[in-house]
Amino acid sequence: MSWILILFTMALVGCDHATKAVAQAALERRAPLSIVPGVLDLRYTEDRDMAFSLLRSIHSPAKVTILFACSMVVLGMMILGWWYSRRASATEQAAYALIVAGAVGNAIDRAARGYVIDFIHLHHWPVFNVADIAIAAGGILLGVVMFRRARREPREVS
Repeated sequence: MSWILILFTMALVGCDHATKAVAQAALERRAPLSIVPGVLDLRYTEDRDMAFSLLRSIHSPAKVTILFACSMVVLGMMILGWWYSRRASATEQAAYALIVAGAVGNAIDRAARGYVIDFIHLHHWPVFNVADIAIAAGGILLGVVMFRRARREPREVS
């Protein structure tokens, strides 16, 4: 099972970078391409910040390095969590695989370019990419697994 998940993770990183390359080639220097008017469009953006622009007020040449270092710490924690959970359910393993794949995909962008390419825009939501979808889906799946585990385990009464 673990080799399948590692191959899945690598394939998802490849898919993320392939879609980013296509988005850059097809959408850079173009107006947004409407897919579902008023709901979804494709637009090329270069994200030099982190999720939800949490560090937008920081204007420093070290920002890219700080963001990359933070992403490496989080990635390391996720890989360590995945390792410690290696005998867990297939669902939990898949959740870690999704999170790690997304984190690696965006980390490669930050290391190679200094920014992350985003191109999927749901109106009233920040622009995102395939790696972001993987991270969000993995986080939700991991939350569901943990919630179910907590409901099954007996609680201590003090």
